[in-house]
Amino acid sequence: MTSRDFMVPEPVRVLRRWQELDAVWTLELEPVKTGGRSFQPGQFNMLYVFGVGEVPISLSGDASETAALVHTVRGVGPVSNKLVALQPGDTVGLRGPFGVGWPMAAAEGSDVLIVAGGLGLAPLRPAIYHLMHHREKYGRVILLYGTRSPEDILYAGELAEWGERADLEVQITVDHAVSDWQGKIGVVPALLPTLDFDPEDTVAMVCGPEIMMRFTVNALRDAGVEDEAIFLSMERNMKCALGHCGHCQFGSTFVCKDGPVVSFDRVRGLLSLKEF
Repeated sequence: MTSRDFMVPEPVRVLRRWQELDAVWTLELEPVKTGGRSFQPGQFNMLYVFGVGEVPISLSGDASETAALVHTVRGVGPVSNKLVALQPGDTVGLRGPFGVGWPMAAAEGSDVLIVAGGLGLAPLRPAIYHLMHHREKYGRVILLYGTRSPEDILYAGELAEWGERADLEVQITVDHAVSDWQGKIGVVPALLPTLDFDPEDTVAMVCGPEIMMRFTVNALRDAGVEDEAIFLSMERNMKCALGHCGHCQFGSTFVCKDGPVVSFDRVRGLLSLKEF
């Protein structure tokens, strides 16, 4: 398929939708191709609301199930607000999948530490599914998740189910809570010093607000995790998704085609720079 083909959105139908949080909805879209379309955990699609515009949205479903394409969307602007308002049977344009995903193959044989903040759990959920489907290929799997309050916990039911598994360690923390919250309170990077893990045999996958990722990286490095073993999912203003327009250029890296998942050693000098 040529790059020109990837510039043309293909119409797909909304199969199902359900609300996750305030202004956060999950959309299930029919595959573009008969028999489904495969993707790698960490990749994204460009979703186009006809007559309004286009935005990049991470795939948040199970990559082993191609009957539908799943995206979790927060309504925060003109396009995303239209996306979360779509109803079953409505049509949306789709381009993709695009980008570099999580290093699932490279992490085999190692422990995996997943650190998510807020809606950053959505791009990491396909990686968690993959780890669970291929559990025998990995060592310890630890999931740390932080969000603002108990009411803002994404995929709360699924997190509870994962927390009951013997082969997955789950810790959840919130920035603030009322008295009936029985869990941890504090920012998610603060959980790292409390862990007993082998930093030399750990691959870390991190996604969340950039300030959270910066502090998480610092905590991981302090614990002894190498920069090359820390992977981040970056967000930048992606327009073409093919590295042509330059909107998402991040130093020498184009987030759309060289990311969104990048190892920290590639971006350590740039992570603190703001997007203009």
